[in-house]
Amino acid sequence: MIRKDSRILVTGIRGQLGFDCLRELRERGYSQILGLDREELDITDEAKVHQVIREYRPDVVMHNAAWTAVDKAESMPEAVFQVNALGPKYIAEACREVGAAMFYISTDYVFDGKGTTPFEVDDPKRGLSVYGKTKSAGEDFVRAALTRYYILRISWVFGINGHNFVRTMLNLANTHRELNVVDDQIGSPTYTYDLSKLMCDMMVREKYGIYHATNEGFTSWAQFAQFIFAESHKDVLVHPVSTEEYQHLVPNQAKRPLNSRLSKKSLDEAGFPRLPSWQDATRRYLHELEKEEE
Repeated sequence: MIRKDSRILVTGIRGQLGFDCLRELRERGYSQILGLDREELDITDEAKVHQVIREYRPDVVMHNAAWTAVDKAESMPEAVFQVNALGPKYIAEACREVGAAMFYISTDYVFDGKGTTPFEVDDPKRGLSVYGKTKSAGEDFVRAALTRYYILRISWVFGINGHNFVRTMLNLANTHRELNVVDDQIGSPTYTYDLSKLMCDMMVREKYGIYHATNEGFTSWAQFAQFIFAESHKDVLVHPVSTEEYQHLVPNQAKRPLNSRLSKKSLDEAGFPRLPSWQDATRRYLHELEKEEE
């Protein structure tokens, strides 16, 4: 039973999701929250992870920290494995030791992106990139160590506290009148503000398992960019290009799934509400950015 005085440890608090989780927990009145980032806890240090969790004895760990630089990961596979696979392994094993539940944030990149049908939670994982493969390994380690886990696969993340596609498009609009944007990768943007609310709802329901959690609806990166410019009144012409064309324009990229559609069947079956549409989420995020600038 999770109560307002339950101990909650949140990693990656300087990232987009960690920041919003911390904010949402505080707004809901949780009184014992330990927020950590890499400066306070190196998750690749097994002894330190066990020490921190053993001493704090959390009831829940919201593990948001991860290596998310997808292209850079291709040249540093061992370092990425340490962060995205072994780090969660150490946290999961420490959670088992103290009896804590754990959130592990995963990704659409665990799939190969073939076809056009939304992926189910139990579909075969065949990640194409170092990032996707290491996040998949992290999932496996968590499942091997714990029964009380929430594995959330998300995609195309944006939030107030970090770099993301929306901010990049808005920045480029200051210097570009035309942009080439990929149009054959299809997925769902995920607003970390909405996701953090779902995570807090899940925490008290204690319905453990693997879930796909993104904002509703599917779009392409090019369509997403066009929507951002239209909503923010930016006069930028988007040229839709294929992934293959874009790789010629910008070489040395990691392979990305063309189909990032994720089925929400597991959310529905557990009785959790789906997140709002990606259009609604983007509008609210743009409004939040405007308030931040003021």
